[in-house]
Amino acid sequence: MSIDDLKRFEIPGRVSVLEGNGGLPKLEVTTDASSAEIYLHGAHVTDFKKRGEPSLLFTSQCSRFEAGHPIRGGVPIIFPWFGARDGEGAHGFARNVSWLLQETTSTPHVGVSLRFAFPGARQSALWPSFSAYYNVIVTDKLTLELVLTNTAPGQNLTLENCLHTYFTVGDISAVSVHGLKGVNYLDKVDGFAPKTEVNDAIRVSSEVDRVYLDAPATAEIRDTNLGRKILVEKSGGAATVVWNPWIAKSQQLSDFGNEEYLRMICVESGNVAAHKVTLAPGESTVLRVDLSSTRL
Repeated sequence: MSIDDLKRFEIPGRVSVLEGNGGLPKLEVTTDASSAEIYLHGAHVTDFKKRGEPSLLFTSQCSRFEAGHPIRGGVPIIFPWFGARDGEGAHGFARNVSWLLQETTSTPHVGVSLRFAFPGARQSALWPSFSAYYNVIVTDKLTLELVLTNTAPGQNLTLENCLHTYFTVGDISAVSVHGLKGVNYLDKVDGFAPKTEVNDAIRVSSEVDRVYLDAPATAEIRDTNLGRKILVEKSGGAATVVWNPWIAKSQQLSDFGNEEYLRMICVESGNVAAHKVTLAPGESTVLRVDLSSTRL
């Protein structure tokens, strides 16, 4: 869709269509309580901000805004695989193609709802046929809902999905993640070694890349620097991933600033590793994440 084609989805005072970075079309959403920015490329939410607060989401200043490449930050949609895959790009193809905007509506509670559809792509041709829809609801919180359906007759569809959320923090040394004590996890930094979380508060002082299995529905990020508490509430997702690349990994990422690890943390929700989802023909899975913040 061109920017002119997308203009029919505008809602005066609520949804505007603009040319974003790299000439890619983006949507700017305004509500009484917040604002958001969404690119059609990857149906990628790159910003969400409550009135009077810093941005909830982190997007790298070095990110590439270019067809065929993922945006670094915000909320990438990870599907149909998570992590590396032989002969393929990391984290699947959903974040690398332009999704179709189907609908924008004002909600009764002075918010905005947007609906996107995966268009089908060359990369998905080798997979059983499926449909993918993504609902974004902007109010005083950000609600994201990924709906995947197996449309292949007589064939199962096995997939991983994840909403790979990057959060803005004031200083990573003043940040702790709560709600995962006692949960088993795979430590990717330690060769995927299975471990159990023993800490009430997870703090970052080196590279962290952990897949928490059978994780609780709610995780909490406490940021004493910004005086903010972020709630990550999920349904339809059994895993929670916590990631910060730290110094060496940041320097290896061409689309990530060398010092940006100090101002972000990822707390991701989905179904990965042992929690892969297998859908029978006609079956659907719904991954929903609610992101909200309060003062500490």
